[in-house]
Amino acid sequence: MTESLFGQVEAFAGDPILSLNDSFKADPRTEKVNLSIGVYTDENGRIPVLGAVKAAYERTGFAERPYLPMEGHALYREGVQKLVFGDRHPARTEKRIATIQTLGGTGAVGIAADFLAKHCPGRTVLVSDPTWENHHGLFQRAGFKTATYPYWDRVNRSVDFDGMVKALEAAENGSIVVLQPVCHNPTGVDLDERQQAAITDVLVAKGHIVVFDMAYQGFGTDLDADAAFVRRYAERASCVVANSFSKNFSLYGERCGGLSIVCRNADEAERVLGQLKLAVRRSYSSPPMTGGLLVATVLGDDSLRAEWAREVGIMRDRMDAMRKRLADAIRALSNEIDVDFLTTQRGMFSYTGLSAEQVDAMRERDGVYLVGSGRMCVAGLNEANVPKVAKSFVEAIQAQK
Repeated sequence: MTESLFGQVEAFAGDPILSLNDSFKADPRTEKVNLSIGVYTDENGRIPVLGAVKAAYERTGFAERPYLPMEGHALYREGVQKLVFGDRHPARTEKRIATIQTLGGTGAVGIAADFLAKHCPGRTVLVSDPTWENHHGLFQRAGFKTATYPYWDRVNRSVDFDGMVKALEAAENGSIVVLQPVCHNPTGVDLDERQQAAITDVLVAKGHIVVFDMAYQGFGTDLDADAAFVRRYAERASCVVANSFSKNFSLYGERCGGLSIVCRNADEAERVLGQLKLAVRRSYSSPPMTGGLLVATVLGDDSLRAEWAREVGIMRDRMDAMRKRLADAIRALSNEIDVDFLTTQRGMFSYTGLSAEQVDAMRERDGVYLVGSGRMCVAGLNEANVPKVAKSFVEAIQAQK
């Protein structure tokens, strides 16, 4: 062959979390524990099939599967709006929300980035420090420069609220600000209602464009309470909201998410919807049918929706119980380690404060897998593995004293 056109292509180092998951799968130890990847598993370590989703599948059956419209299934989109904003939100009743079905929450953020790059170019995108790493990647791919605002107070294992406010006040007017309204990934710490109100005042006064990334609705307090920040903000200003059904519907491989943009009036929303459809057409053309039908069926039926909400509550309660169980197990081994943070953080993740060296030691010695930042997926805990994780946690800390 002649010299390859692609000889200078760099090797892909791999996604750090997905690569770690591959390492876990290749680990031959039978007692290994995967607390790295953000996937909910039940007490038996399996990804659950929710009863409401199974019932929806039995109803939809194997009917023909034509292409969905670019914007997605109409009932799905209506269900997204009701779930995210509430049925009687003024933005809904006034038809000021443009909503599309997306390829999971990642696809929602990606299309949001593409849309903003076209219509609001040249702005800086601010994300929390730390954040889900793909926030940087998706907005950088769209051509934006990304920067961070303070969020994690390492000493107190809480939100660095003062630092966050100062950074948002100092940012150039009209910056794009990515916020996680509930169950922050990776820290598990959220703004309280008072802090949300104060941040809203700053964001509105500065004319910042807010992108809410809500991937874990229902895993904090409940479905409505977890969306309260978004709903209150949308009553005051336009915003962009990405949501995911991967976790709360346990539909990881179906890639179900939504993107909603709250606009000034119905005419603006219609034009924005058209541009979102164009962005989809230029990207993946249309979303998948099967996952869309399942979500649309559950959200569009009162009995199935109630059953689904109950099952989300079961998942949330199990994660809360595992947090307490692990904290108690660590205290039983050592009363010198402060683990109160485990029960004050929320959602799938806990920022443990463990160093990269301690995380490496837990993985190599005990087969307990956490992300290098010290992030732990509490959904991977169960009654059988908590004692092992607690022992590994204590030994890792004590070894560096």
